[in-house]
Amino acid sequence: MGILRGHLRSGLTVSFSAGTRGLVTNAVAVLGRRTQAERSASMRARLLDATIECLHDLGYARTSTPEIARRAGVSRGAQLHHFPTKAELVTSAVEHLFDRRREEFLQAFRARPAGQDPAEAAIDILWSMVSGPTFYAWLELVVAARTDAELREPVAQLTTRLGAVIEQTFRELFPAPTVANPFYDVAPRFAFALLDGLALERIHGDGADMQTSVLQALKALARLVMPAGEITQK
Repeated sequence: MGILRGHLRSGLTVSFSAGTRGLVTNAVAVLGRRTQAERSASMRARLLDATIECLHDLGYARTSTPEIARRAGVSRGAQLHHFPTKAELVTSAVEHLFDRRREEFLQAFRARPAGQDPAEAAIDILWSMVSGPTFYAWLELVVAARTDAELREPVAQLTTRLGAVIEQTFRELFPAPTVANPFYDVAPRFAFALLDGLALERIHGDGADMQTSVLQALKALARLVMPAGEITQK
C-alpha cells in the first residue's frame, strides 16, 4: 500500500508538473505575443509622430523616410516593414494625428466651463488645433498632392474620410434644429474654410488683432443662426 501511495504521489507530481509547465509556457507565449504587439504599436506611433514633425519642420519635399526613421529611433528595415512607401507613411501619419486631435477636441469640449456657449467653445478649441502643427502637416500634403500622382489618390481618400468624421462629430454635438436652418448643413465646412484661411494667413504675417476680430465674427454668426437653446448641452 505504501509503495502504491508512493507511485500515486509520484504520478500526480509528474502530471501536475507537466501541466504547470504547459500553463506557464502558454502564459509566457501569450505574454510574449502581447509584448511584441505592444512594441510594434509603439514603433508605429514613433514613426507617425516623427513624420508629422518632419512635415512641419522640413515640408513634404524635404521629408525623407530615412530622416523619419532617424527621428523615430528605428531602423530603415523596421520603417519599411511598417510603411513601405513615403506616401503611405505620410497619409497614415496625418490620419493618426487627426484621430488623436478629434479625441482631444471631444475631451476639451466636454470639459468646457459651465455656462460657456457650446458653439463658441467649439470654435475656440478648433482654432487652437487648426493653428498648430496638425494643420501645417496637412497643408504640406494637400499642396504636394496637386502635382504628385502617387500622393493624389491617398490624399483625396483621406480628405473624404476626414470630412465625413467632421460632419458626424458636428451632428453628434449639435443636433439639427427643430426649425429649418440652411446654415446648419454647411456649418462645419464653413467654419473649417474660415479657420483654414486664418491659419494660412498666419504663415506670412501676424495679424493677431484681425484674427481675433474674425473669430469673434464667426462666434457672433454662430449665435445668430444656432441659438444656444437648440444645442444639446453635452
